[in-house]
Amino acid sequence: MRTSTLLSTTMASFLVPFMLSAVNIALPTIALEFKLDTVMLSWIQTSYLLTTVVFLIPCGKIADIFGRRKIMNIGLFIYTISSLLVYISNNFLTLIILRVLQGIGGSMIATTAIAILTSVFPLSERGKVLGINSAAVYTGIALGPFLGGILTELFNWRSIFIFNSIIGIVSLLFLINIKEEWKGKIERFDFIGSFIYSIALIFIVYGLLSINIIALFGLLALFIFIIWELKIENPIIDPRLFVRNRGFSFSSFSALINYSATYATSFLLSLYLQMIKGFSPKSAGMILLIQPLFQAILSPLAGRLSDKIEPRKIASIGMAMNAIGLFLFSTINLYTEWYFIFNTLILMGIGFAFFASPNTNAIMSSVKSDLFGIASATISTMRVIGQNLSFAIATFILSLFKSSEMSYSVSIEGISTAFLVFSITCIFGTIFSILGVSRK
Repeated sequence: MRTSTLLSTTMASFLVPFMLSAVNIALPTIALEFKLDTVMLSWIQTSYLLTTVVFLIPCGKIADIFGRRKIMNIGLFIYTISSLLVYISNNFLTLIILRVLQGIGGSMIATTAIAILTSVFPLSERGKVLGINSAAVYTGIALGPFLGGILTELFNWRSIFIFNSIIGIVSLLFLINIKEEWKGKIERFDFIGSFIYSIALIFIVYGLLSINIIALFGLLALFIFIIWELKIENPIIDPRLFVRNRGFSFSSFSALINYSATYATSFLLSLYLQMIKGFSPKSAGMILLIQPLFQAILSPLAGRLSDKIEPRKIASIGMAMNAIGLFLFSTINLYTEWYFIFNTLILMGIGFAFFASPNTNAIMSSVKSDLFGIASATISTMRVIGQNLSFAIATFILSLFKSSEMSYSVSIEGISTAFLVFSITCIFGTIFSILGVSRK
């Protein structure tokens, strides 16, 4: 049973990040087929991201109540079927609807994969399997642009979705053979809280993506959600968990800070390598590939180490390495050699590997088994919000240095400033992570 569980969750965890990064490569081709402008084209990814982040916490709670295997089965089915249907979609609206369905299925997968692994494997092996899971995620990120480009060039952009659906079917077949179920206590589901939470997250994430004041209304809705959750008997997530459980709260916020500081790295370096240094997209992509490659290779090792050493200590070391790497990137200029970028990306790949799976281990080990679904959903939510916040911060800083003359020095100044801000952010995240281990 353990082998089937590991294979199924590993393939499922590969699906979501692979699809996200692979579709990025296909966007220009999709735009040509459906005659889309930039704003409409952005909704192919935005619709998926918004749906995913909105459904993560509610799906985590549902999985804790009704069964994690059952929800993952449903999620894989929805994700696979919607991927297959994309192949026959003949207009933009249909594609967006199917991307929304993919987001719902993806949120079910993201909230249950880690929760199931944590339920099946003992504490002594938890870090190892979570490391393998992290490796699957980073492999998906790394292979997405590469395989997505090959599939789009050899066949068409729809073949990316067919490839994804095949992996989904295989993962589903492994999961169907598992008969055991894992769930928490039976209780009523908080529909009102879920609705308020959804509105809050839609406003926050959309506000971050578009750098819009609507994000402030999202924060207000989030405050109302917290007040509501404190008053009812069965909240979808108890805010007191963040206050009473030091390990859970500090590790969760460390994850939010880490993703906020690091996610825009590839975006900023892509601009630098192509627009300033004159690298081709292929050459720039080959250089940027090294970071997720090292993350994928070293994540299982970091996971195994977190079974033997306090995971928050390892995560703190990993985040400190990321802070150093980001600071080094803040020193780039017109004359920076490509191998400086390459080596610094290796450093950050190692740092991220030593942060991600130990941090996940720390979060999952800080709660009781009946909260595994919510804990897993919290990890995914912190990651998605952090990723969007990182992109918003980078875009805002670059806009401050925009020049009508498009001066290279001004562009470099904006990029280096963004990296310096992210480095300082990562230092605060490291302190947060260390504080999580200062007391039992």
